Amino acid sequence: MAEPKTWTIRHFSQANKPGPGQGSVSALLRTVADTIDTIDSIEVQDIVMHTEVTGDDEYWVSMTVYFHLPGDE
Repeated sequence: MAEPKTWTIRHFSQANKPGPGQGSVSALLRTVADTIDTIDSIEVQDIVMHTEVTGDDEYWVSMTVYFHLPGDE
């Protein structure tokens, strides 16, 4: 049986600051979009959103962006 191909992918995660507004998906989307705009020639492969329930029964959202840059194999 042939070995499966493997590769490495770059990623970063971001979340809203804890406290009021930590569950705002629209604020997080703007922050992630701003970060993507700062990375030259980024090729986004996937974006995953995570929701965590804090001890105060409030939501805290975060996103992980998986991407490649030119020259990545």
